[in-house]
Amino acid sequence: MKRSRINQIMAEADAMISRHGFTLPPFARWSPETFRDRADAAAHVIDSRCGWDITDYGQGDFDGMGLFLFTLRNGLLSDLQGGGGMCYAEKLLISRRDQLSPLHTHVIKAEDIINRGGATLAVQLYGSDDAGNLARDRGGRVLCDGIARDFAAGEVLTFAPGESITLRPGDWHAFWGEGGDVLIGEVSTVNDDETDNIFAEPIGRFSEIEEDEPPVHLLVSDYARWL
Repeated sequence: MKRSRINQIMAEADAMISRHGFTLPPFARWSPETFRDRADAAAHVIDSRCGWDITDYGQGDFDGMGLFLFTLRNGLLSDLQGGGGMCYAEKLLISRRDQLSPLHTHVIKAEDIINRGGATLAVQLYGSDDAGNLARDRGGRVLCDGIARDFAAGEVLTFAPGESITLRPGDWHAFWGEGGDVLIGEVSTVNDDETDNIFAEPIGRFSEIEEDEPPVHLLVSDYARWL
């Protein structure tokens, strides 16, 4: 992805988030230079990879397959493995109209996906086989706003603003905005996007970036190189 396109997506996402009454934390406004200057104080933000996250899954077609994310807070795997401390995470996501977030599951993370506003959120679901692999002939059971609901293999469930789905490890899912763009909340156990995204197809979680202009804000995938 070109850095200019990433900067544009950030501005558009920020405007949508504001329209829905959400305010991002102060570090969202930091320039790369401010992040460098405050890296010691911001060690937890950096280590837990909080912040801006924009991906086209390495496919070069953000509008067709992509996702905007902002990780608001996140614990560390060491807390989760130790059974105490900051064992949770929270994100805001934007799924654009007909923009696919491709079929995947998680090994560790359980998550509530909440339609916070906008259009309809569509979620396609599959179950797992006994080894946890994708089973295109199996359904399963999820919680929708805390109420148990069975799903058939490949069934698409839809969620209006205010509605939610709880996904556990082994619940294979893809999602997109139906009828328009959707602001999504995610509340989960500790989030590790580097190792805990298992995709049905061989695609990448993060994008290669072409630096055609300076970044307005750093992405979480920039931290290792910039900081």
